[in-house]
Amino acid sequence: MQNRADAVIIGGGIIGLAAAYYLTKSNYGHVMLVEKESLFGTGATAKAAGGIRAQFSTKENIEMSMLSEKLFCSFKEDTGYDALFDQVGYMFLIKDDADAVVFNKSFELQKSLGLNILKLQPEEIAQYAPHVSTEDIQFATFCPDDGLGDPHEFLSGYDKASRAAGLEVAFDTEVIGIEQVSGKVTKVRTTKGDIDTPMVINCAGPFAQKIGAMVGGEVKVQPVRRQIVTTGELSFVEPSFPMVVDVSSGLYCHKESKGMLLGWADKNTAPSFDISIDPEYTDNILERGLALVPQLEEAEIANEWAGLYEVTPDHRAIIGFEPTVEGMFHLTGFSGHGFMHAPAAGMITSEILTGKKPSIDISEFAPDRFKEGQLIEETNVI
Repeated sequence: MQNRADAVIIGGGIIGLAAAYYLTKSNYGHVMLVEKESLFGTGATAKAAGGIRAQFSTKENIEMSMLSEKLFCSFKEDTGYDALFDQVGYMFLIKDDADAVVFNKSFELQKSLGLNILKLQPEEIAQYAPHVSTEDIQFATFCPDDGLGDPHEFLSGYDKASRAAGLEVAFDTEVIGIEQVSGKVTKVRTTKGDIDTPMVINCAGPFAQKIGAMVGGEVKVQPVRRQIVTTGELSFVEPSFPMVVDVSSGLYCHKESKGMLLGWADKNTAPSFDISIDPEYTDNILERGLALVPQLEEAEIANEWAGLYEVTPDHRAIIGFEPTVEGMFHLTGFSGHGFMHAPAAGMITSEILTGKKPSIDISEFAPDRFKEGQLIEETNVI
């Protein structure tokens, strides 16, 4: 490991690798990525459901997704490596009157930003998502440009392309401190030695608060457990089956191999780093899954796991410089949207650090916005 770098990225998940790719691509200088585990993507990225969608309630998140989807589509052309982005679409089922008001408003915003979004009547749903119960559904929104991706394939592509462009990687290397002089970052201290650097990029996901505290910053990120179940092979699941979200119950599902993946966000889960599997949580997922897709009655559980969301108070990312010290850049807090926003986040970070105008106005993602107390909450969170 070299003892100097022009920038040190902390965290080897999809966000850290995307930032590394775009920085090395822009010839930023000597970029080093430090990862405390022995492999990339063993944390939240490995546990991601793989959904990619632009159907959000806030302008900035919609624009982040639209840029990311464009970059997902051009991934092989840009990096030279194959990665699956299966544009089978994303569908939100609306039952309650309160949800109808919110999604109608979001629908108009999404249309105004150029999103290819459809509003479906109950009888039209089966055309895109057969076997889904339409009981009590008022309408659905569907974006055919959304879909599913393989986080590992995109992570691997960013890794290989970044290393080919000069990225230095330090595995099994935990950051234990960040030094500063006269209000400027000067050094990253690790379990493998010190690295002199004027720039640190905090991509530590659920651990970003710990990294921010090393320079006296307060990164408003909390780790929250989420759980997923996959089934064995199901004869009725077609290759074109989209991601489907039942907004009233919070249940989401999509095709997975020849079966289905089902997930649900238990809003009562307290913040912690616990990723043990809770049987009651699994039961809740299955109960909601049966209500949404009755034919799941024939399903067998193939696998189940828990992972961590990195949640902010307004469920929107933190992207920008730490106000308490020069040379600290936060790229975290995606609140479950890290995989789908990784390409845009990496590109924007590179643009900012190289002095370019970012492709998207990210002023609403500033780290110090929470002190002002006037937050614009992202409500379309699953």
